[in-house]
Amino acid sequence: QVQLVESGGGLVQPGGSLRLSCAASGFTFSRYEIRWYRQAPGKEREFVASISSTGSSTNYAGSVKGRFTISRDYAKNTVYLQMNSLKPEDTAVYYCNARIQYSMYWGQGTQVTVSS
Repeated sequence: QVQLVESGGGLVQPGGSLRLSCAASGFTFSRYEIRWYRQAPGKEREFVASISSTGSSTNYAGSVKGRFTISRDYAKNTVYLQMNSLKPEDTAVYYCNARIQYSMYWGQGTQVTVSS
C-alpha cells in the first residue's frame, strides 16, 4: 500500500536550518508529483512546495521562496525539503502528499519548531 513517512523535524533556533525527508513506498515513485504542506496550530493546512515527477519543475509558496528547496532522490524514493533561514512563523507540522490515481495520500507529519 502507499506509504509516505516524514522525518527530520525538530527544534531549531531562528535563522537555523533543517532538512525534512519523505520516504515513499507502495507506488511507482518516478511517476508522481510530490508536495509538502504544513499546518500551524489553529490554522489551516497550507501548501509549501511541490516537485514534478521528473524533478524538472518545482513550485513554492511565496512565504518560503528563496529559503526552502525541494528535491528528490529516485534511488532512495525520497523527497527532501531543505529549509534555511527558518523563522518562528515556519513552526508547524509538515506533511508530504501525493495524488495517485485520484486518491490523496498523506504522511503522519513531522513537527518543526523554530524558537529561541
